Amino acid sequence: MEKVVVGMSGGVDSSVAAWLLQKQGYEVVGVTMQIWQDEEPGLTEENGGCCGLSAVEDARRVAWQLGIPHYVMNFKKEFKTHVMDYFVEEYIRGRTPNPCIACNRFVKWEALLSRSLGLGADFIATGHYARVERLENGRYALRTSATAAKDQTYALYNLTQQQLSHTLMPVGAYTKEEIRQMAEELGLSVAHKADSQEICFIPDHDYAGFIRRERSQIPEPGNFVSRDGQVLGRHKGIIHYTVGQRKGLNLSLGRPVFVVEIRPDTNEVVIGDANDVFTDVLICDKLNWMAIGGLSGKERQVTAKIRYSHKGAACIVRELGDGRAECRFLEPVRAVTPGQAVVFYENDYVLGGGTIR
Repeated sequence: MEKVVVGMSGGVDSSVAAWLLQKQGYEVVGVTMQIWQDEEPGLTEENGGCCGLSAVEDARRVAWQLGIPHYVMNFKKEFKTHVMDYFVEEYIRGRTPNPCIACNRFVKWEALLSRSLGLGADFIATGHYARVERLENGRYALRTSATAAKDQTYALYNLTQQQLSHTLMPVGAYTKEEIRQMAEELGLSVAHKADSQEICFIPDHDYAGFIRRERSQIPEPGNFVSRDGQVLGRHKGIIHYTVGQRKGLNLSLGRPVFVVEIRPDTNEVVIGDANDVFTDVLICDKLNWMAIGGLSGKERQVTAKIRYSHKGAACIVRELGDGRAECRFLEPVRAVTPGQAVVFYENDYVLGGGTIR
């Protein structure tokens, strides 16, 4: 019997994933990852999101209901290095990071998979809404989930072939409603537990406040400037802004204006009109190819998503060398944001992706 370690966050999706795999004949072990940094129990409970004390207790209760062993593994160091520190450094450099992508790649997979394989497991599994398939070319790829409303492949594009070959995602074949119904029929205590929405380590959404607490030296206030260099006012520091932002600028220019660029070298935030937020080209780096090994010097038309909530847009992608690629969109897209991921799709499969530069 093959053994699978299920990352149990205490939510309904990972709970049902454990049951589905148990039903399929796997030997299932539940693991909850401890990543929150505060040692004070009250703070952990209040701020821990999907990884606080209540999450551990919910996961433990479900494991008991399913009759499977449950363990808590400490990944605080990995989470601090690969997620929290990365998040802070990207904002200080004028970019807008995606901590969930970093957490998936380096904590939920690299760290958890390594430890699980060391314990004799054959696979790890999560409650993500995505499907893992092996293609005719021999490569492993993610396929979009059965429900577009919950598809989570965007945040998983950076997984490696080795990681995918040891990954199971049973929830991807179902809708959220079906998953909740299964949990209810099983009598699981988390059947109607609300989904976690916020970044788990910043539950109050105050990114700048978090960065100030983490770093003694942060970017100082500077100038808002127009695209032609005219000074329009003063900003609070570049960590407070992201491309496409309109609210919170406190500029009275008699018309709606938006952030169109952040320049950390000169400590400037560039302001423009609504049309200035659109572009038809982007450059990305840190490429990770999934369904294919690369473009082999050829251009390819794909559907590209530039943020998690983006529906996707047609573009022509070509590799530039040095791990970079250029994407030219058939129609301009709004708020291409440095630091976010661009993910390429073809026929419901993730071809690959990279980090927008």
